[in-house]
Amino acid sequence: MSEAGGGPSRPAQTEGKSDLSNQATQTKDGPGRLHTLMAGAKARLGRLWATLRLVWTGSEKLTLALLLTMLLGVALPLLVAYVGKALVDAVVAHNRGLALKLVGLELGLLVLTSLQFRLSSLLRMLLGARLSVDINVRILQKAVSLDLQHFEDPKFYDQLTRARREASSRPLGMVGDVLSLVQGVLTLLGYVGLLWSFSPMAVLVLLLAALPAAAGELRFSKAAFRLRNFRAPETRRLHYIEYILGSDEHAKEVMVLGLGDSLLSRYQTLGESLYQDDRKLAIGRAVWGYLLSLLATLAFYGCYALIVGLAVAGKLSLGDMTLYVVAFRQGQQAFQTTLGSLGGIYEHDLYMSNLFDFLAIPTAQAQKRLAAQGSAPARTGIVFDHVSFKYPGETRYALRDVSLTIPAGQSLALVGHNGAGKTTFIKLLCGLYQPTEGRILLDGQDLSELPPDEVRRRIGVVFQDFGQYQFSVRDNVGFGSILHTEDKPRIERALVRGGADEFVAAFPEGMDALLGRWFHKGVELSGGQWQRIALARAFMREEADILVLDEPTAALDAEAEHKVFERFRELTQGRTAILISHRFPTVRMADRIVVLEGGPQGGHVAEQGTHKELIDQGGRYAGLFKLQAQGYL
Repeated sequence: MSEAGGGPSRPAQTEGKSDLSNQATQTKDGPGRLHTLMAGAKARLGRLWATLRLVWTGSEKLTLALLLTMLLGVALPLLVAYVGKALVDAVVAHNRGLALKLVGLELGLLVLTSLQFRLSSLLRMLLGARLSVDINVRILQKAVSLDLQHFEDPKFYDQLTRARREASSRPLGMVGDVLSLVQGVLTLLGYVGLLWSFSPMAVLVLLLAALPAAAGELRFSKAAFRLRNFRAPETRRLHYIEYILGSDEHAKEVMVLGLGDSLLSRYQTLGESLYQDDRKLAIGRAVWGYLLSLLATLAFYGCYALIVGLAVAGKLSLGDMTLYVVAFRQGQQAFQTTLGSLGGIYEHDLYMSNLFDFLAIPTAQAQKRLAAQGSAPARTGIVFDHVSFKYPGETRYALRDVSLTIPAGQSLALVGHNGAGKTTFIKLLCGLYQPTEGRILLDGQDLSELPPDEVRRRIGVVFQDFGQYQFSVRDNVGFGSILHTEDKPRIERALVRGGADEFVAAFPEGMDALLGRWFHKGVELSGGQWQRIALARAFMREEADILVLDEPTAALDAEAEHKVFERFRELTQGRTAILISHRFPTVRMADRIVVLEGGPQGGHVAEQGTHKELIDQGGRYAGLFKLQAQGYL
């Protein structure tokens, strides 16, 4: 029996801000602003270095090969420009032999340039694929290490969405732009060296003319990042509607209730809103980019006209004219590439901040390691010592001052209306949350001081919202004890104990049958069959001395439920069993029953005793029992 209000209410979906977006609130005084800028620059350099480490760790050989090919790309354009100049001079001098040799040399350089481009593209693709796997593994490793409270917080999902959105492409993009920056700077220095002797002023004009377009691109990059970051909740909502309309989990209800058109309308409205935002930004970026780039174009053609005029006046040879024209064009492009790379690094850093912020999420419960210290403590049972608990962000207590003892080997049933705190009680016992007040003792030791893995190995649990894994029967049951997924006899014993052996034996593939309809040849199960698979999964943990069953028969038919009832004491013999159920035939089989009562101050223990004692008291439990019994008359 789970409570509807047992979990935390969903707070409004708000956006976390990186240190970059926080810079919008910089102080206006000089020293304060300078300090903020320095801190921001230090943070960016730190992320840049961390990104470079990510890429290098992904594949040292691919990263080094990409660096070498891009450095080759620095030298080739300069060589082509020099050969072009020499070729024009050879033609003017009517030196046919030299001209033909230079044509052949230029052809060779262009072939090498094409090879360099193709090789660079191949290396980028391979390194990108490698990073895509590695970074997503890092993200999922972090997710596995987090606490339950993170997964019950909408802000966490916004943060996860932002981290995963472009995490696989941005690191490679940043490294590519760093290499392009190095390449552009080296190339630019080469062309500046050529052009400075012609006209230092012309060089400065060309460089300055490229700055406005670069500044505009930086501005729009930041605007695009903020737009995509701030609307993460809307993007998740859009994906959620897609999931509802395209999954077997909701298909029946969508069809019967006629929800398709209504949900599709919501999807279209939300999608159109996001499109209009993107459209406005894209148009502004294109228009301003075009207008600002005209400045660079006009500056280039002004210099072009100057060079042509000098050549016509005989002050420059045709070869020099060709060299300077190519140098001006390529130099300006190299400078624009350099500025573009800086802008790209800035934009990638904005998105990488999302990834690193996610990976830096602290966990409330550090994974402790239990050193062997003599013999294991005697199994004395579980004690809730004045335990109170509030979910993060909540003001109301889910449980308030709960004190009770569950001796080892005894079975306890929890009864109460929805919202009384029963499922919260289970979460605390499993170490998924720590008490806000009080403590929980397991065999005399504070649960918060024990390694979570050690505690959970001792607990076999079936949650009411148990997992339905779209894997084989073997996996679904074996997941109950991950170290024994290949132990066929243990899996077979668990299937028998969970009551799933009969229908599994009817599958042609037996334990290798794929469950669910998500993948080819999958077998769909009824709700009761899924629940028996979940029970079997709990019984896989044969070493567990604590068994937690949250509504273990809710989806079973009367016959299957009766079989579970008959075997309840056998299945729980020698174990401490905690049972949550609406069904009193199940509850009355427990050694002791605790009635949890909700209220403004939170769930608390209202009654406890055996079935007979509580009936004789004529209190809350007796009233609920009689009310349910009337339904069978």
